[in-house]
Amino acid sequence: MFLGTSLTAGLGVLPELAYPALIQERIDEAALGFRVINAGVSGDTSAGGLRRIEWLLRRPIGVLVLELGANDMLRGQDLAALRANLQQIVDRTRARHANARIVIAGMRSAPNLGDAYADAFASTFVDLARENRASLIPFLLDGVAAVPELNQTDGIHPTPEGHRRIADNVWRVLEPLLRDAAPS
Repeated sequence: MFLGTSLTAGLGVLPELAYPALIQERIDEAALGFRVINAGVSGDTSAGGLRRIEWLLRRPIGVLVLELGANDMLRGQDLAALRANLQQIVDRTRARHANARIVIAGMRSAPNLGDAYADAFASTFVDLARENRASLIPFLLDGVAAVPELNQTDGIHPTPEGHRRIADNVWRVLEPLLRDAAPS
C-alpha cells in the first residue's frame, strides 16, 4: 500500500503512469504476487493520513510505503506534529498487521524555509526509519526535483518521465523487501 500525497496519487498524469502503477508493473514482471493499492490523496498531510489509516488497514498489508510530509512542509506545519503523526501511522499499521514491512519515503524541504528547518525536516524521515527498523528511500524525488523537464509546469508534480524516475528510486528499496516477503 502506498499512503501518500499528490505525488503518489499521480496528480496531472494518467493513473497508469503514476509511480505506484509503474511499481505494480515491475511486481508483475518479477512474479512477486503483490497487488499495489494507491492510497495517495492530493493535498494530504500527515494528519490526513493518520485520519485515513484505520480505514485503509482493513485490507491486508504486506508493505506500507509511507509518503507523507511534503504538504506539512509546504504549510509550515510543526515538525514534532509531523513526526508524531507518522509514528502513529507506523504504530497502527504494525498493531493491525504485525508482519507488515514499512518503507519511509524521505523528502526534502523547500529552500526558502531555511537551513535549520530543512535539516530537521530531512532528518525526521531518517530518524523515523532508523527508530522503527523501517526501510528508507533517502529522497523520493532524487533526480526529479528541480529538473524542469521532469516536472509539470507547476514545478512540483512530476511528468510521466519523472514518475518513471521515482519508480526507479522506490524500486531500489522496495524490490529486496518484496522478494524477501513474497508469498510462496
